[in-house]
Amino acid sequence: MKTPLEVRNDSVTRALTLCWPTGEIQRVDHVRLRAACPCAACRRVRLGGVAPAAAPDVTLLAIEPMGYGVQLAFSDGHARGIYPWTYLEQLGHGEDR
Repeated sequence: MKTPLEVRNDSVTRALTLCWPTGEIQRVDHVRLRAACPCAACRRVRLGGVAPAAAPDVTLLAIEPMGYGVQLAFSDGHARGIYPWTYLEQLGHGEDR
């Protein structure tokens, strides 16, 4: 499993920064992260053909390590999704699931 060497929340640019062992640095903005939440409730909404709501001013408040990824807490109160490292890597390349 590919794991980043460093994970940072940049509140100025409102992006999560991932520093990978290959030297690659990825940034995923907070709105994209919130809209791509992998929790069951957000997946259910996406399966219904609608994108989960993500306010344009949503910010990332906390990052909780979970071994295979991180749990992210957002300013809108949402904190259920656990983002696996592979999923975050895909988001950093502009890919969605």
